[in-house]
Amino acid sequence: MYVAHLSLHDFRSYPALEVDLEPGVTSFVGRNGHGKTNIVEAIDYLSRLSSHRVAGDLPLVRKGATQAVVRAAVVRDDRRAVLEVEINPGKSNRARVNRGQLPRARELIGLVRTVVFAPDDLALVKGDPTERRHFADDLLVLHQGARYAGTRSDYDRVLKQRTSLLKTARVRGSSAEAALSTLEVWDERLARLGAEIMAARSTLVDDLNPLLGKAYEAVARGATRDDATLAYKPSFEVDGDLPLEEAMLAEIQRRRPDELDRGISLVGPHRDDIVCSLGELPVKGYASHGESWSFALAMRLASYELLRSTGDDPVLILDDVFAELDTGRRAQLAELVAGAEQVLVTAAVSEDIPEGLRGRRFDVADGVVSAVE
Repeated sequence: MYVAHLSLHDFRSYPALEVDLEPGVTSFVGRNGHGKTNIVEAIDYLSRLSSHRVAGDLPLVRKGATQAVVRAAVVRDDRRAVLEVEINPGKSNRARVNRGQLPRARELIGLVRTVVFAPDDLALVKGDPTERRHFADDLLVLHQGARYAGTRSDYDRVLKQRTSLLKTARVRGSSAEAALSTLEVWDERLARLGAEIMAARSTLVDDLNPLLGKAYEAVARGATRDDATLAYKPSFEVDGDLPLEEAMLAEIQRRRPDELDRGISLVGPHRDDIVCSLGELPVKGYASHGESWSFALAMRLASYELLRSTGDDPVLILDDVFAELDTGRRAQLAELVAGAEQVLVTAAVSEDIPEGLRGRRFDVADGVVSAVE
């Protein structure tokens, strides 16, 4: 699968943009702030309806506009389909396939899949648990499709409602009594959805580990495939004798006094972590800068291999990543991804792009995208 054409309307810095793409490697070269990353960000957004750069949709809409449109022609097995998303900050987004509107925008998720390498990937191993939870959830959305996205959305809604009830219950009076009387219903919903998310993340980590070891061996000098590992760490001790839903519900009931005292939900996948380790030590706090970068790259490569094992090759996006790598790691990464069906590269200068990824090139300057013959 590859993206054959991209159309943007009021997306980021572009009032309008039309770009023809091809299989193989395509690079977008230009100084920072001139719009090259906006192009690949749009394709990534079409894949999972979220950006790898910002948390919300508002920054994606050009200043002065009320909505943005991303449209792409995608080719799979010589069949062409047009995917489109209309981004409406503060309102519901709309999605279409071949001009037919989908009942829900999230049904677009996974019809084209992407894996993004970006400078911020270092936060995967050095950042707080939120980064690793997002990594797992984003990958699961592409791996399992709209179903997981729906479960995650439902969990967030239940978590928000339950936390609101906990805050209300801290205040004495009839409203507090009413909140306490309905809390058990939300406990059960939180445990049911939370158990689904935790089980999916745990399985994902198991699936990624052998792929991660192989990838780390390839990108880190002198490493073996047994060096790099991931471990899923729930927010509570899981009793193996109980189904996960029951174990989570029991922990919620045990922590009820603490939750009422603090007015927050203390149990569930929103507080879990994924521990990244090299040998016996965690990467965070112990690994060197080079080892951390290699581990983060290996996580992305493992994601790519997992997705391609269950479907079409994802579109690989290398967003300003080569400037962060030395010459040896640039060449290693280029060799590992060169066989992908479509690779999209952004770089400030063409010299940053290794020889193995010198394909078709566009120059980007002041929002103008020009093909280089």
